[in-house]
Amino acid sequence: MVLLDNFDVRNIGNLELLAKQVVEGFIIGLHKSPFHGFSVEFAEHRLYNQGEGTKDIDWKVFARTNKMFVKRFEEETNLRCQIVVDASSSMYFPEVSKSSKNYTNKLRFSALAAASLMNLLKKQRDAFGLTIFDNELVEHTRCKSSTSHYRLLLTYLQQLIDNPEHNKTTSAAESLHLIADSVHRRSMIAIFSDMFESNENTEALFSALQHLKHNKHEVILFHTVDKSLELDFEYENRPYLFIDMESGEQLRLQPNQVKERYVEQVARFKEELKFKCLQYKVDFVEADINAGFRPILQSWLVKRMKMRS
Repeated sequence: MVLLDNFDVRNIGNLELLAKQVVEGFIIGLHKSPFHGFSVEFAEHRLYNQGEGTKDIDWKVFARTNKMFVKRFEEETNLRCQIVVDASSSMYFPEVSKSSKNYTNKLRFSALAAASLMNLLKKQRDAFGLTIFDNELVEHTRCKSSTSHYRLLLTYLQQLIDNPEHNKTTSAAESLHLIADSVHRRSMIAIFSDMFESNENTEALFSALQHLKHNKHEVILFHTVDKSLELDFEYENRPYLFIDMESGEQLRLQPNQVKERYVEQVARFKEELKFKCLQYKVDFVEADINAGFRPILQSWLVKRMKMRS
């Protein structure tokens, strides 16, 4: 099996298989990284103690690391995690033809990252649910830990990948308020979104993040962007027709006409978002779709370990 470790996945043909490959590559990488201490607990392993029985030793890990680890099975669910995916039309940027599978965009990246987190949670016997929103809640499931539940949620994510839609607006603030009200037990809330809303909705967006924290949830925001295009505006200096994927509004211009002003405005919004997250004790993680999945899984793992300590 090919293991995907910090890899730019472009062919989303089998979400379950890809999620498994991403996770296995990540776990192997943890055994060789400064996060080794986390990986022991996280990967359902602990160090083998001299004199113990050998039936639960993970010989595959021993072959890779030359160290003995014992598989650890926990009967009780330790964590509940609601994974939230923004499915508004801006998440389908960069756009490629519907029939093409050889590309990534924010939605595909979020779907595979979400599937990988669910794979990790399932390994730990933790419970997980999925919420999908655009201008309303599209799907909102309870947290469970079964394999059948995992596969059902994968079908919801696959449907998003296979059926991109234009002109789906965003109501992140309203959706996050609904999630805060409907998730009654203290949970981790992992949000994948570009958080791009109109200027007049910015304060409502921040209020929704505060609502999640007020309800005692631990929140991690994966700010999902194509950094080079959306934040740094790295386009060739030639005429482009820019189309708002949510409203359909069109604007023809050369990038150098607006780049300085655009980059300044986007940077200001991002810094304000980061500041509000810091203020409300929400973990902010920049999720650049061109940077692979390791930053996502590593940030989630650190958050999980803090919750258990």
